[in-house]
Amino acid sequence: MNDTTQTSATEQASASELKLPDRALIILPTRNAVLFPGVVAPLGLGRPQSIAGAQAAARADKPIGVVLQKDASIDTPGPEHLHRVGTVAEILRYVTTPDGNHHIVSRGTRRFRITDFLAGYPFLVAIVDEVGEAEVYSTEIAARMHQLKERAREAISLLPAFPKELADAIDQIQSPAALADFVANASDLTPAEKQDLLETFDVQERLDKLLRILAQQIEVLRLSKQIGEQTQESLQSRQREHILREQLRQIQKELGEGEGAGSEIAELREAIEKAKMPEEAEKQAVKELARLERTPEASAEHSMIRSYLDWLIELPWSKLSDERIDIAEARRILDDDHYGLPKIKQRILEFLAVRKLNPEGKSPILCFVGPPGVGKTSLGQSIARAIGRKFVRLSLGGLHDEAEIRGHRRTYIGALPGNVIQAIRKAETRNPVMMLDEMDKLGQGFHGDPSAALLEVLDPEQNSTFRDNYLAVPFDLSRVMFIGTANVIDTIPGPLRDRMEIIELPGYTEEEKVEIAKRYLLKRQLTATGLKPGACEITDDAIRAIIQDYTREAGVRNLEREIGAICRHVATRVAEGKVEHMRIDASDLHAILGARRFESEVAMRTSVPGVSTGLAWTPTGGDILFVECARVPGNDKLILTGQLGDVMKESAQAALSLVKARSASLGIDATMFEKSDIHLHVPAGAIPKDGPSAGVAMFIAIVSLLTGRTVKSDVAMTGEISLRGLVLPIGGVKNKVLAAMRAGITTVLLPERNRKDYEDVPEAARDAMNFVWLSTVDDAIAAAF
Repeated sequence: MNDTTQTSATEQASASELKLPDRALIILPTRNAVLFPGVVAPLGLGRPQSIAGAQAAARADKPIGVVLQKDASIDTPGPEHLHRVGTVAEILRYVTTPDGNHHIVSRGTRRFRITDFLAGYPFLVAIVDEVGEAEVYSTEIAARMHQLKERAREAISLLPAFPKELADAIDQIQSPAALADFVANASDLTPAEKQDLLETFDVQERLDKLLRILAQQIEVLRLSKQIGEQTQESLQSRQREHILREQLRQIQKELGEGEGAGSEIAELREAIEKAKMPEEAEKQAVKELARLERTPEASAEHSMIRSYLDWLIELPWSKLSDERIDIAEARRILDDDHYGLPKIKQRILEFLAVRKLNPEGKSPILCFVGPPGVGKTSLGQSIARAIGRKFVRLSLGGLHDEAEIRGHRRTYIGALPGNVIQAIRKAETRNPVMMLDEMDKLGQGFHGDPSAALLEVLDPEQNSTFRDNYLAVPFDLSRVMFIGTANVIDTIPGPLRDRMEIIELPGYTEEEKVEIAKRYLLKRQLTATGLKPGACEITDDAIRAIIQDYTREAGVRNLEREIGAICRHVATRVAEGKVEHMRIDASDLHAILGARRFESEVAMRTSVPGVSTGLAWTPTGGDILFVECARVPGNDKLILTGQLGDVMKESAQAALSLVKARSASLGIDATMFEKSDIHLHVPAGAIPKDGPSAGVAMFIAIVSLLTGRTVKSDVAMTGEISLRGLVLPIGGVKNKVLAAMRAGITTVLLPERNRKDYEDVPEAARDAMNFVWLSTVDDAIAAAF
């Protein structure tokens, strides 16, 4: 029991100097201590007034009156601040500790009621009337005593910290008043409750009050023990912190109070309702929310469930961008962003027109195929801008794990949804334009085939119920506008290719590149280098020189890099203050870009037998290909060099066999094959080459070698040959013709069955070149020599 805090010292008076009248007691006020009769308890003394009174009573061997303050915050209580009922106490021992604190050990004897306070003393003195205890025994009191002992024992059993001797002491008490006071003192009651019991003089009424208080305390103790047992069962091996958290949660649950986690759960529940998920997804979200509510925050599973719920909530289940399709506006945007490509633009406009007339229809999946730098990705961005949708790009190059498309199952640590769902979340709408870039560069490893996982994504009949492994609920992808890009169509698996409409983007002609450079590339590089419009002027001749001598490509990426180099050169001169405007002509390129990187292929050709010019198609566009033959002493072998693929080797063997079969008509001595080996070489040996389209060029090169006739230097040819001498069709006609045009070729030999592709050849190439259509190798011989 603690008394008040010590204040400034006051003068103390000894008891021998004091004369107390009859029925007078020295009063000791306490802040929160209530002393019951028959109870021995320590009291701490802090006020000088209390110390003086206790010392005076101790010296005079007189009892004191212990009285509770009405307000514990008052440091110097007066008569008006004290209760009127207290306990007479004998001072058994007075103790002064080394640190200067004063304590008394006192024993309560009987109750008293204050009738008046006396003035003129250095401590409180009051006239009191002692209240005696009438020991009345009756069956009602006996029954209450028995009930009180039972409840006291039950309360003690629920408190493991209480000593067992306490229950024995209670059993030995026979006086009703003493039993009530002893149990009241031992119980965990507030000072106000104890004061109320002290002021209850009727023993039976005091017993009733105490029984009610004990019944309430026992219920609290039972509930606390039950909560502790439930917590212990659910968290057997958890750390102490987890146990305390669970106990707190159980207590708050029983009391019906809110908690920190409760507000979080409420927010998540509200977010789930706002997300407007489909029924299956919402059911799964509610189920996971219930699991989250039961899972401790410190558990690893808690963060996993929370991440899953965040993904479900943040996906745009019901958010759609407002689609506005204006064909005229779309045509303007496509023309602003891209030069040329009339057939491609027309197909895109048809696609948008059908979309406008039938918004709910299943639109085809477009796939742009063409060499690098021709504008495949930027076409997708233009489509998104034309219809007012969000644009997201998903690069598939190098993916070799199916989980990158479908996602990982949540059983794995660090699991995430696949790239498709991640892109949808990034777009924040369910109908974006999604560009699947580099589809021809998908890998395949032991983790599965990502191209097979794309089959469901790109099938309009299936993707309305696309199921990501992480989400484990279907997500509707039918409103997404998928657009694929690839450099080569051959490496895209057949089933995947079958789901897409292939739109080929061939390379640009020289005139188209000049226009693109003037309209787009120069402006972009002027902005990038900080030059004002007009500060750098590049003539058409200079642009053509860059295209012919410094870049050899189907697209315009390297062209833009070279223009950027020129702009940086001009920017340096402008920054130095030497010039404000520069005009770059073809003669200035050597000083800025260095020596030209590409020589004219015509200059490389020599008029010697055994050399022919072929046309090849590569992922970067068309190119010309030289086939060289030499005859060396041997025994009828065919030697092939130049890193040729299997198909190209077979074409060479077929060409040689065809020459042997027609040796008589060609005027070739058949016996020379027995004494000679034919060595066929395709230069640029570091570059792998394959395909059947060089068959005609190989045949002409061998015929040229063995007949001693030279091939025209301005003729290039392409086509597959058969052993019957037929010229079979090939692909990539437009790219090959453009490559021939860049190399200065004037006559191109093409298979007759490729005449249908003549329309795809740009008009500039058709006007500048002569086309010869081959049905058999005889036509090639007639045109080439």
